[in-house]
Amino acid sequence: MTPATAHAIVSRQQSAPPAAAPALIDAGQDFEIRALNAPLGAEVLGLDLSRPLSDSDFARIHRAHLDYHVVVFRDQQISPSQQIDFSRRIGPLQIHVLHQFQLRGHPEVLVVSNVVENGKPIGLGDAGHFWHSDLSYKEKPSLGSLLHARELPAEGGDTLFANMHLAWDTLPAELQRAVDGLYAEHTYLARYAELQQRSPWRPNLRPEQIAQVQPVLQPVVRTHPETGRKALFVSEHFTTRIAGLPEDESRGLLDRLFAHSVRPEHVYRHQWQSHDLVFWDNRSLLHLAAGCPGHLRRVMYRTTIEGDVPR
Repeated sequence: MTPATAHAIVSRQQSAPPAAAPALIDAGQDFEIRALNAPLGAEVLGLDLSRPLSDSDFARIHRAHLDYHVVVFRDQQISPSQQIDFSRRIGPLQIHVLHQFQLRGHPEVLVVSNVVENGKPIGLGDAGHFWHSDLSYKEKPSLGSLLHARELPAEGGDTLFANMHLAWDTLPAELQRAVDGLYAEHTYLARYAELQQRSPWRPNLRPEQIAQVQPVLQPVVRTHPETGRKALFVSEHFTTRIAGLPEDESRGLLDRLFAHSVRPEHVYRHQWQSHDLVFWDNRSLLHLAAGCPGHLRRVMYRTTIEGDVPR
């Protein structure tokens, strides 16, 4: 090789562009999704939501949520900010009308608690007293809710979930034909006065709060926007009447739908464990709080994700 040739090779090597950096590998976390022995629900084991969640891990969680309707993240020792951040990744958040029970510094978090301090409740202690789907009384009801166990009682405090896809699938054909295509009124105030008489947790609503919860009409049978499955979408808490029907006929149909929706074969009873974070689909389910002895403390933090207009 002549000196000139060697010089040309060295020059080309020095001027060549640097090699491209290796692509980053999305390693994700090593976790398991295990179906529960119930008509719905799965638990997630080994996932830490205090750490950044990769796109592939988030996609697994999203798929499980659609398949099982309730996803139970075990042992999540996360802060309110971390709960908010994870919830907001799923969708925009909704602020509950009872702003009195917002977590200080975090208005996105509704405190659900039976604890009374200095003569005042720190949270909404009778949340979930009747079967319902969160915020069905809004034009855009909730996509889903996330409830984080901060302090649990030694007994009681369970939450029940009823599968509204199963409720529709098992509804007698004549009843399916009778209600499909109908609309029903939902209102936050449907049983508010009754709840005020039962417990100290329901404050009088100011005019601006009442303006936020005007009655809306929702389909009695809704189609899930992501899976295309039909589900009943009425509840004993918020649904007051079926539009266009005489009162007695409306009441008769609703009573049959309510009773059928929460049959035992449609229900999963969640017994809370320390630091559980439960994410449920309000488009697919109703839920109910079973309650606990009043002298035992229960503190939960809830975030609520906005959904779409039901179809």
